[in-house]
Amino acid sequence: MPKGLLGLVPMALAMASIALASCGQAEPSRQPASAAPSDVQGISGTQSMTMIEMVSGARRWRVRLADSPSSRDFLVQLPLKLTLKDYAGTEKIADLPRKLTREGAPAAITPIKGDVTFYAPWGNLAIFYEDGHHSPGLVHLGRIEGDIAGLSGSAPMEVSIRTLP
Repeated sequence: MPKGLLGLVPMALAMASIALASCGQAEPSRQPASAAPSDVQGISGTQSMTMIEMVSGARRWRVRLADSPSSRDFLVQLPLKLTLKDYAGTEKIADLPRKLTREGAPAAITPIKGDVTFYAPWGNLAIFYEDGHHSPGLVHLGRIEGDIAGLSGSAPMEVSIRTLP
């Protein structure tokens, strides 16, 4: 091998190693629509043990909040009494007293049934009882654990939201 080409061999080997190392790694920002909330939430933090409760009459829903700046900002506003109104046959929405931080949140998410979210452009809480569409400005806050029955329907509903001990 000519003497001048010998110096290129280590560089070529290094570039090949880098290229091979990156093969097979999943693109971190791409999640299937059916991804578990903890998978989607993994973009901005880890799943939290913080639980909140939503109550409407005799119905109760427990929500496990994500460990994120937006979720912690939401916690500061609790307890809350809100009127949830139906939106688009997929979610219940209500205005929050103030907008939440979007620090560390992805630009958009695709919500699934049971997700509790914040829609930044309108400053509202959005609770999905059906799978939603990929939405810029939607921030994952947490997920309802268990049955979400009683959330669907067009009638507005009064809810109280509080932290659980």
